Amino acid sequence: MADKTDAPKARTWNATHLPDLSGRTAVITGANSGIGFAAADALARAGAHVVFAVRDLERGGAAAAKVSGSTEVRRLDLADLASVREFADSWDRPLDLLINNAGVMMLPEQRTKDGFEMQFGTNHLGHFALTNLLLPYVGDRVVTVSSGLHRGGDGVIHFDDVNLRGRYSPTRAYAQSKLANLLFTLELQRRLTEAGSSVRALAAHPGYAATNLQSHAANPLARIGMVFGNKFLAQDDRSGALPTLYAASQDLPGAAYVGPDGLGEMRGAPTLVGRSAAASDPDAARRLWTLSEELTGVEWGLASAARPAGAEKVG
Repeated sequence: MADKTDAPKARTWNATHLPDLSGRTAVITGANSGIGFAAADALARAGAHVVFAVRDLERGGAAAAKVSGSTEVRRLDLADLASVREFADSWDRPLDLLINNAGVMMLPEQRTKDGFEMQFGTNHLGHFALTNLLLPYVGDRVVTVSSGLHRGGDGVIHFDDVNLRGRYSPTRAYAQSKLANLLFTLELQRRLTEAGSSVRALAAHPGYAATNLQSHAANPLARIGMVFGNKFLAQDDRSGALPTLYAASQDLPGAAYVGPDGLGEMRGAPTLVGRSAAASDPDAARRLWTLSEELTGVEWGLASAARPAGAEKVG
């Protein structure tokens, strides 16, 4: 396995360096646009069969039709746990790679169908449930997309009320959800190791990538600022997808976190990056896992089912 001393080798890495992924299957949430689509396109071009897990089948189908390679489209609404269960219940074959990519960003205060704060419910709880329900089929790795903004907000998980009732702000809620992504990855890897599984959990962040996420910001001034930033500061979605692709295909240690190597990790080639102390707290990771099981009703995915054989490693 690689370690941080190997990171400089990644400085010129791009999607053309993906290995041959023929015969491998990948599920990507939110694959119809942004870095999800860019990742799906790159993986399909490398030979993988890519499943677009999307809310809107029509938009997902239109996106998949633009990809040169093997694809299929399945409906998944991460803001509805019934939809997550339906997606997982319909899965019946080995899965090499699960990319938890979909997300919402800095929305006005909203609730998921199950009553959770929308950003925490979609970005974390939906992916938590999906991962554990699919885990018996996963043969290689789970990659969860976080953000450098996990350091923002209050820098903690509000365990007393993750829904932030009475103290909601779009930035606080988004930062909490992205911190949750990293704590989830940390505890998932701990559990995989303890179970003797060869599956790896990794995380990635795109830096500052110009996608449609920013257009939904609650604050009009923030939207204006993001339009300027997208035009003059951000890298494009294909560059933003490189950390995800690197985490999905390279021989990295479990719980590794990949981001751009440029100033402030805003842009550049993929490399191993650091995270906040709060995102490295194993006690908080365990506490979040327990709370997530309680909120979703979904338990540790390898507790009662052995992983089916047949899925080979990617990379």
